[in-house]
Amino acid sequence: MRKQIIISSDSTCDLSQELIDRYQIRILPMGVSLGDKIYRDGVDITPDDIYAHHAKTGQLPKTSAINVAENMEYFEQLIKDGSALIHFTISSSMSSTYNNACVAAEELEDVYVVDGKNLSTGNGLLVIAAAEMAREGMEAKEIAQKVSELADYVDASFVVDNLEYLAKGGRCSAVAAFGANLLQLKPCIYVKNGAMGVGKKYRGKYEKVLLSYVADRLANADDICLDRVFVTHAGCEPKIVESVADAVKNALPFKEVLVTRAGCTISSHCGANTLGVLFIRKTPLH
Repeated sequence: MRKQIIISSDSTCDLSQELIDRYQIRILPMGVSLGDKIYRDGVDITPDDIYAHHAKTGQLPKTSAINVAENMEYFEQLIKDGSALIHFTISSSMSSTYNNACVAAEELEDVYVVDGKNLSTGNGLLVIAAAEMAREGMEAKEIAQKVSELADYVDASFVVDNLEYLAKGGRCSAVAAFGANLLQLKPCIYVKNGAMGVGKKYRGKYEKVLLSYVADRLANADDICLDRVFVTHAGCEPKIVESVADAVKNALPFKEVLVTRAGCTISSHCGANTLGVLFIRKTPLH
């Protein structure tokens, strides 16, 4: 008899509650330190709390990896009824969460840890793919293998309106941030081989820049899978998000255009007014 398969992810997958419910995904919250307190991403802290704290104190939160013991306790709880588990983590290049989860999984049967090689809904795309494979009747080990391979096909990028958060987090220099802000430059941050890099630098008003960004990302239509695309944002104005979603719909006939809000991890590093378009390509992004 085939085991029940549970699909799980750390909270960096940024799936909306509607999608979590639709695909019955389990979520393990990352830790977020704000001031002298540690919170659980999406449980007792929200991105708006982070922005408010930063506006008041000038301080950014710190995100912490999920340790081996936390992973172990979480995994044991999910598989105690004999289920198999496929668990996704943020890229191993960005956090020790993946390695910690692997150590915990070594002690357990039928627990498969997948390095999403990405962040935010770049991982969310893989989580949904795994849930759909499970519904089609595939075995857990095969699903884990297929989605691990699929990670190389995920096209994930974001445009950042203001570099203050990235500068304070040590991800770009204060001088570069000042110069970019002075020139109204909006860099595209992309993920490749599990790590973040800087792509095209746009110039001008944010809303207009985003429309140019959408046109650039979706230009090579023949290489794009049209099952679904995410428009994921960190606290952007609703009219801007709607404008980008409309541009995506007009650009290509995606079956689903899913609008989601980024959680605390992305928000901690990039700040408000960050928006990305994320989808799966037909060829790997090596």
